[in-house]
Amino acid sequence: MRAALRAFGELSATAGVILLLFCAYLLWGTGSYTAGQQVLLRKQLLRELQEKESGRVRPGGAVAMLRIPRLGRHYRYAVVEGVGWEQLRRGPGHYPGTALPGKNGNFALSGHRTTYGAPFERIDELRRGDPIVVDAREGHYTYRVTGRRVVKPTAVEFIAPVPGRPGREPADARITLSTCHPKYSAARRLVVFGELDRRGDHRG
Repeated sequence: MRAALRAFGELSATAGVILLLFCAYLLWGTGSYTAGQQVLLRKQLLRELQEKESGRVRPGGAVAMLRIPRLGRHYRYAVVEGVGWEQLRRGPGHYPGTALPGKNGNFALSGHRTTYGAPFERIDELRRGDPIVVDAREGHYTYRVTGRRVVKPTAVEFIAPVPGRPGREPADARITLSTCHPKYSAARRLVVFGELDRRGDHRG
């Protein structure tokens, strides 16, 4: 019996170490992958901005640069086209079919909250009126936060051209950020809404 208990204890300790290592990988290892991808995406986007390239962005390609001042002066993420698993490993993703930056409709984005760099970890800290800055090929856009909601993971109306009102024609440009809620769970979705405040030239 003692031998069995000792063996069980050793197995439990080993399993605990493996679990800790796996958690460490999820929190830091995946972040390292995303950081490397972000470097590549930023270089791609900067080159295209300088050369004034335009055209359709392929899945996984850089759509725009996202900056949120409230989340820190160094908060800066290249947004990729697509919201599949492979795309969201590289950074926040743009829902295909939703509006592009600055265009009438809804520039809808999704991002991880705990792994792969956790770009949307702190979007719950955003307050009404906070700026969300987007640098895209066509120009520089500043949106202002208008509100937030917690919705079911199956809710898709928040990415409609007019969020929450599917079928309605948009009269202005909006932005939507969505992520898992609460942290470490996919039970719900946290959604932050914003409206375009001003347009301008590129700032790099």
